[in-house]
Amino acid sequence: MTMSCSNRPLLAAAALLAASLGGCATSSTSSSLMDARAEMPTAPKARTYLPVEDVPADRETMTSDQQSKLKNELLAARARQEAAEKASKQQ
Repeated sequence: MTMSCSNRPLLAAAALLAASLGGCATSSTSSSLMDARAEMPTAPKARTYLPVEDVPADRETMTSDQQSKLKNELLAARARQEAAEKASKQQ
């Protein structure tokens, strides 16, 4: 059987394609389609909540001075942001 030179690249491309797709059809673990269910990931466990009687340890609370200092810092930050926003809108 003689083959023309124009058909050789096409035949080579078809052979490479068949060889590359053949690798996808095989599995290195030799698993069958029946084993596919065994390889499925398991469902996540249901959440478990702490029992009602397990309360967290007491936390340190802020003093009134610390609270007022934090409040003033947050108000100052808000004022700076509002001033920056007004300045950017005016430009």
